[in-house]
Amino acid sequence: MPTALRICPLCEATCGLTLTIDGTRVTGARGDRDDVFSQGFICPKGASFGELDADPDRLRTPLVRGEDGVLREASWEEAFDLVARRLPPIVERHGADAVGVVLGNPNVHTMAGALYPPLLLGALRTRNVFTASTLDQMPKHVSSGLLFGDAFAIPVPDLDRTAHLLVIGANPLESNGSLCTAPDFPGRLKALRKRGGTLTVVDPRRTRTARLADRHVAIRPGADALLLAALVHVLYEEGLTGLGGLAEHVQGVEDVREAVREFTPEVVAGACDVDAGTIRTLARELAAAPAAAVYGRVGGSTVTYGTLTNWLVDVLNVLTGNLDRPGGALFPLSATAPAPRPAGPGKGFALGRWASRVSGHPEAKGELPTAALAEEIETPGEGRVRALVAIAANPVLSAPDGDRLDRALGALDFMVSVDPYLNETSRHADVILPPPPPSQSAHFDFAFNGFAVRNQARYTPAPVPLEPGRMDECEIHARLILAATGMHGAPPEAVDDMAVARTLAKAVTEPHSPAHGQDPEEYAARLTGRTGAERRLDLMLRLGPYDLTLDRLREHPHGIDLGPLEPRVPQVLKTRSGRVELLPEPIAADLPRLREALRAPGHSLVLVGRRHLRSNNSWMHNVPTLNSGTNTCTLQVHPDDADRLGLTDGAPARVKAEGGEIQVPVEITETVRPGVVSIPHGWGHDRPGTRMAVAAGRPGVNVNQLLDGTRLDPLSGTAVLNGFPVQVTALR
Repeated sequence: MPTALRICPLCEATCGLTLTIDGTRVTGARGDRDDVFSQGFICPKGASFGELDADPDRLRTPLVRGEDGVLREASWEEAFDLVARRLPPIVERHGADAVGVVLGNPNVHTMAGALYPPLLLGALRTRNVFTASTLDQMPKHVSSGLLFGDAFAIPVPDLDRTAHLLVIGANPLESNGSLCTAPDFPGRLKALRKRGGTLTVVDPRRTRTARLADRHVAIRPGADALLLAALVHVLYEEGLTGLGGLAEHVQGVEDVREAVREFTPEVVAGACDVDAGTIRTLARELAAAPAAAVYGRVGGSTVTYGTLTNWLVDVLNVLTGNLDRPGGALFPLSATAPAPRPAGPGKGFALGRWASRVSGHPEAKGELPTAALAEEIETPGEGRVRALVAIAANPVLSAPDGDRLDRALGALDFMVSVDPYLNETSRHADVILPPPPPSQSAHFDFAFNGFAVRNQARYTPAPVPLEPGRMDECEIHARLILAATGMHGAPPEAVDDMAVARTLAKAVTEPHSPAHGQDPEEYAARLTGRTGAERRLDLMLRLGPYDLTLDRLREHPHGIDLGPLEPRVPQVLKTRSGRVELLPEPIAADLPRLREALRAPGHSLVLVGRRHLRSNNSWMHNVPTLNSGTNTCTLQVHPDDADRLGLTDGAPARVKAEGGEIQVPVEITETVRPGVVSIPHGWGHDRPGTRMAVAAGRPGVNVNQLLDGTRLDPLSGTAVLNGFPVQVTALR
């Protein structure tokens, strides 16, 4: 039976797969042993590739809403005609900000999602942009922007060479890694320990990752920033700082010393529920290691002090001399990154260039908090969001207070979704444009290669030809851009041609660009690729740092290894000073809020989320083999709390917070510390009007309904989805 290669698009690990093909059907998936990056590793999500690909509930043709209000199947032309008739007039009548755009997590898992939404946003010119980042990783973008001048300059732990890894609020044995692209994360952590290294995990749950660790610190949820500030304090107090080769590239070291003066281990111990001796030991071990890295993720981002937590992660890496050195935390250099520019001052990173209309939330990285979307639709007045473009997004489940957003979406004048499913959000759309299954799409990881623990480049063409009646995902996006911006009827290639022309116009004028001084038309004529997306990829590879082309990638179907991560400071810095700005003004202004946390009363019970290896937020619950077994939506409770509250294993409980209440089965377990309960994110598939039979048959509950959207990290606008107080009562 023939086989074909495909990079897995189901999580950030980007493993290489070998698919077994029977005609146009994927009948099996195994790890590609020759893949230069993943070397045969596969997880349950990748193994279920064929089942997900052939899901009978995936939409095969567009849906449009008729005058009777009912969604029905339609042709592609009819669908785009409706977008062209309805969307541009709303912009003409009410202005660009009358259109909101919501981008979901799956966007960064496809070529189309990486290449086309920026063009759509540039064409629409709306400021009402909402993405999954403000439900997840925005604090890291903001802290990196403030420290390094570039929101995408995110250092990742050098897993294969480090001697000491401190993990904060991350569970990579379940998540496969996040903002740290590393196939076989479990194997890499086991290798760290086998070579004599140390793994420390800070997490209120005893996760699979915590069980693997040398030391598990069961911190009080939401107190990560306090613990990290105390570690920084110890480094200064005991003379353990040492910047190494970064010394001449960092400013603000003494300012940070003063900023953390109050956060002694003894003072923060009570708020963290981590004793002072353990805090001092953690700091000393980190400083003494020959090479170490601090790595924080979702548990340290979706909390009250998310940006401060992420800032302190890199402050620790800087002060121990581990930023930008092998075995520490390094900046990846992807094959499609712009060619390195000369070191020197850059434009820097700014926050709050505009604010949301209703609550005045400042933008971050060009985005507004997704938690504010409902009020931007509901509240009358100039600038109200009247139309919405949702691309691979299901905020009714992923954002706080889905009930309110559900009602708000029903009040829109027009909505279009690019989504393979009729789900809790897309059911409100007037037009649904379904992309084909992943086996019928080519793949290159534009986003995740920028966070990879080893530089490499891999491209896989579509393993299966596009079925009749389907439309390539890149063409869907291109036609949507044309229809939404009054250019309906132009060929979709026009979108890619304009993108190539704009990129080259800039590249030929930049002295450090490989295209500098060349004729743009002649340069464009050399590009290869059967589609506009492939031509754009080829251009980005040619303008990138490794002198690659798409043809060369095609000649190496298992990928090209580009070597281990290497130091990139000062070239990576884009701050106005040209240096690492260790205490940016917005951070300094937010620190008093953290000091107040030292004196804030604790809560008797707080809630945290959790990840499952066989799940990725809300978008894999319709696959039978993934929505089964231990992948369950339960309320995990420590036995002591269960006894105190009268909870019984398997029986229902009511969980209540300021946004509402839910009922969920109890799971009594010692994997959560006392005072903490846990419910996974992404469930709640019980709304009418969807077409996801497997998910609806095992719907779970929407934990985000407990929130009303007012809890936000002020610097990043990220929703506080972890570490908030709840009330739990037994149901009889």
